[in-house]
Amino acid sequence: MEQGFNAAMANRLLSEAGISSAGLLEQLPVAAYMCDVNGGIICCNARAIKLWGGTPSPGETLFHDSTVIAAVLQEGLPLDDWKSTINHADDTSVIVRGNIAPLKDQDGSVIGLIHCFEEVAVTIVPGAEIRAGHLAELNEQLQQSEERYYKMIEEVEDYAILSMDKSGIIQNWNKGAEKIKGYHESEIVGRHFSVFYLPEDRKQQLPDKLIAEAMRSGKAAHEGWRMRKDGTRFWGSIVITALHDADQQIIGFSKVTRDLTERKLAEDRIRQYASDLEFQNRELEQFAYAAAHDMKEPLRKVQFYNNYINDNAADVLPEKAREYLTRSINAASRMQGLIDDLLMYSKASSFSKEPEEVDLNIIVDEVLQAHQPTIDKLKAVIHLDPLPVMRVIPFQFSQLFDNLISNALKYHHPERNLQITITAIKTKMPVEDLVINGPELNAYKLSVADNGIGFKPDHAEKIFDVFQRLHTLPDITGTGIGLAICKKIVLNHRGQIKAHGIPGIGATFDIYIPCE
Repeated sequence: MEQGFNAAMANRLLSEAGISSAGLLEQLPVAAYMCDVNGGIICCNARAIKLWGGTPSPGETLFHDSTVIAAVLQEGLPLDDWKSTINHADDTSVIVRGNIAPLKDQDGSVIGLIHCFEEVAVTIVPGAEIRAGHLAELNEQLQQSEERYYKMIEEVEDYAILSMDKSGIIQNWNKGAEKIKGYHESEIVGRHFSVFYLPEDRKQQLPDKLIAEAMRSGKAAHEGWRMRKDGTRFWGSIVITALHDADQQIIGFSKVTRDLTERKLAEDRIRQYASDLEFQNRELEQFAYAAAHDMKEPLRKVQFYNNYINDNAADVLPEKAREYLTRSINAASRMQGLIDDLLMYSKASSFSKEPEEVDLNIIVDEVLQAHQPTIDKLKAVIHLDPLPVMRVIPFQFSQLFDNLISNALKYHHPERNLQITITAIKTKMPVEDLVINGPELNAYKLSVADNGIGFKPDHAEKIFDVFQRLHTLPDITGTGIGLAICKKIVLNHRGQIKAHGIPGIGATFDIYIPCE
């Protein structure tokens, strides 16, 4: 499961509570700051300012942990129990420990991070006491600090962390790099980092392009197949960060690599499964279309001969023969309806036309006009709220409303006047239809409700199956495909359709279509 802090949700909750992001940080019992996707500070609390020894300028980038921060911003994965050192202008060094978590927008893209940390140890060397005699001691402390830092880097095994000079020559190597890439430090130090890249990538000068990008913009990020010492490949996610001296001149680069092969293979398998499923569905739809189309010709002959006999010889047929002829005519008519619905069901997945801005009021009005004779016959009352303009496939939405309104007319209650209510509101997609921890999606909820004969609640899912008819009353015709077509059309528009029914009371069909 992808981890991270949903910034959009947090901002909405904080806004409702009347609390700003900075105000929230001030309430934390530890030092904390937030930065943007480039590592620039957005806000911080007083505890962070105290540990830093001063207030940073907005957008200022931190350097004591920039390599790891760049990795978190690139990978979008949290880092726990991270230690780093903060050096003050008065020669005070503070070692801090904390957790770093990425911040993500509604689409799941990383937009920054939050770093919460606390003091672990302090080394104080008052500026007034720094004299020539203390330089050796200060230098020893610096060496110890660097030794702790490099030891900490050395022990990290989930990341390959290495440093390079300005030309890309590897200068040091941690255990994570040895684990991921397969080289011992003595085998790789002094070689160019392009050794990890595939021949085709080297031919395209990808390593040099990444170095150039890091020199130009401060860092470069990339994902792709990399090569281990034994020739096997792994999917690496890398961040190259430029290192500067006191004069802000580039003196080299740090490079952080993470092996994401398992994630890549899982994503590829999912894509392949989806592609295979889509191909099989297309084949099934093409088969259904071809089968239905091929059945039309022999059925036309059956209907022709039935009608010929009925028109020219029915009077001379025995009564039993006329009864059988009537049954044959009715059966052929039902078969014709079934074939037509099968063809319509196959076409429901077609995207031969692109979605376009459509006024649903016009579509529903045209559908109601087509059913006006039946509406008048039943003395049905239509309650129609103003409907939105949506980006949909016009003929599919026309079919959707035609099927739902036809369904309401067909299954009216015989003891009362039929009432059909069509409404639309702006809401959110149902929670159960979202990916866990995914962003909330805006949606239009379109509802078609009636006071007809209804259906049992436990049939709410079954009702959308192909050839499924919940009512088999002799005077109600149908093939059981209409609602299956509705579901297919709604799914084509990345939406959901839900049915609610109560026997003898009526039915409601709710359609959720995502919107901008």
